[in-house]
Amino acid sequence: MVERFLKQTHFTSVEDYNEHLEFIIPEHFNFAYDVMDAWAAEAPEKLALLWTNDQGEEIRSTFKQLKEQSDQAASYLQSLGIGKGDPVMLILKRRYEWWIVMLALCKIGAIVIPATHMLTKHDIIYRNTRASVKAIICVDDSYVVSQIQAAKDESPTVEQYITITDHGKPIPAGFRDYQAEVGLAPAFVRPAFVNNNEDTMIMYFTSGTSGEPKMVAHDFLYAMGHLTTGVFWHNLHEHSLHLTVADTGWGKAVWGKFYGQWFAGATVFVFDHEKFDADSLLRQMEKYRVTSFCAPPTIYRFMIREDLSKYDLSSLEYCTTAGEALNPAVYDKFFEKTGIRMMEGFGQTETTMTLGTFPWMQPKPGSMGIPNAQYDIDLIRADGTSCEDGEKGEIVVRVGDKKPIGLFKEYYRDEEKTREAWHDGLYHTGDMAWRDEDGYYWFEGRIDDVIKSSGYRIGPFEVESALMTHPAVVECAITGVPDDIRGMVVKATIVLGKEWKDRAGDALIKELQEHVKRETAPYKYPRIIEFVDELPKTISGKIRRVEIREKDKGTLPPPSLKGGSNHLSRTEKDNCQ
Repeated sequence: MVERFLKQTHFTSVEDYNEHLEFIIPEHFNFAYDVMDAWAAEAPEKLALLWTNDQGEEIRSTFKQLKEQSDQAASYLQSLGIGKGDPVMLILKRRYEWWIVMLALCKIGAIVIPATHMLTKHDIIYRNTRASVKAIICVDDSYVVSQIQAAKDESPTVEQYITITDHGKPIPAGFRDYQAEVGLAPAFVRPAFVNNNEDTMIMYFTSGTSGEPKMVAHDFLYAMGHLTTGVFWHNLHEHSLHLTVADTGWGKAVWGKFYGQWFAGATVFVFDHEKFDADSLLRQMEKYRVTSFCAPPTIYRFMIREDLSKYDLSSLEYCTTAGEALNPAVYDKFFEKTGIRMMEGFGQTETTMTLGTFPWMQPKPGSMGIPNAQYDIDLIRADGTSCEDGEKGEIVVRVGDKKPIGLFKEYYRDEEKTREAWHDGLYHTGDMAWRDEDGYYWFEGRIDDVIKSSGYRIGPFEVESALMTHPAVVECAITGVPDDIRGMVVKATIVLGKEWKDRAGDALIKELQEHVKRETAPYKYPRIIEFVDELPKTISGKIRRVEIREKDKGTLPPPSLKGGSNHLSRTEKDNCQ
């Protein structure tokens, strides 16, 4: 399959990949027809999807079955008046039907808007009105249904409400019954015209670490952009059984559970669960003999706290991570316990993988890797000039005359935000990094997160990485607090391991500060440390440093402040040693 879309399909080195990666682009590319239905014709009985859940249920679907089921779903949606260009929101958690409906919407040229089940009434109204959503297809979850119903009166564009539930359960008032109705649809007839390559195929609302989320619109070639994600970064092949841990409401789901994996002809493995538990996940990986695994570093942090010798993970061949920066301490511990090197990648909702550690490379723990050859990546200073090796700058994509495959079209209905991020031939990621002499990129943090203290520029991630090597720390966030003398000082907001919580106090604060001084440059140590039960996060799980900063803005904490579950302390000797 890959040879249909790439002029060269195997690479042996960074130089080979950079020089010879070239896409073959059909005039009207449609992933559902050109990849999935093509597999159904060539290898109809090949296993495409292996779905299981925490109740012990299991569904195995071949490429042929997925074609038939997505055809049926496409016909059903057409019968409801849904067609080319119509925005349809999916709130389906990890239900098996998500994969079918995603393909069905692609087949009729509709615009799919995946969304998380954690949305509130306000979130749903905002999305419905901003995107003019025509239909919502949701899981029959009491919270999800209640929020959608509460949003109805303020969602005038929504014409169809469809729920997918277990057979025999009553259907919520005002919703159509997907299971009962989909089988009654007539035979599917492919539309005479489905899409141009530049038509909008999928839209994601960014998780919004500050302000309301933006609508990131991607064209039909976005799917092709993930070919490199699955085939080269995940290193997948036709015998792979791949598991990515991701909610279907976020972009990481199509990074790891959809497009790139099926370009490779791999089997997508899904574990549908209500509450994450490292032991349950590892049991599934052992039982089904998962060969390839991808998850954000947070998941790996929980996994390495388990006794991995209890699980037979001998089938596991390859592991990748993305979604947040990887602390080297997590990499080292996972390698120590499994012998597998984690291959990090970087990208945004607005892109596919822009930086990555590929199979022909030696990973450097904590590095995002090198630029993916489908993008022209650079680091620039504030004045727009390129950075030297070792110099911190903003990661940008040089666009030139032709938009690279995988880069977003626009922030839908927001020309101002689009121009802010994409101007003068550059897409500005807003992320800071530095590049070493071997061309590897190292994450520093968001531009807004960089701390300027006593003339030093301090990236949050380098301090967080140092803290994460201490056994007491489960999670942490580094922010800057206004200071009359230094401009800003470094603050660490820390979640402790349960066995350390009784020790939360001045002695542990001092121990953590000294630990950071030993692990990184001493001037970076956190002069303020606060212990909390949990960090503020977006509904996609990203740490909201902006919320911590807003809470601290304009306040100068006293030397010691205790109260509730928090302990906040400022060092009495405040110097730059």
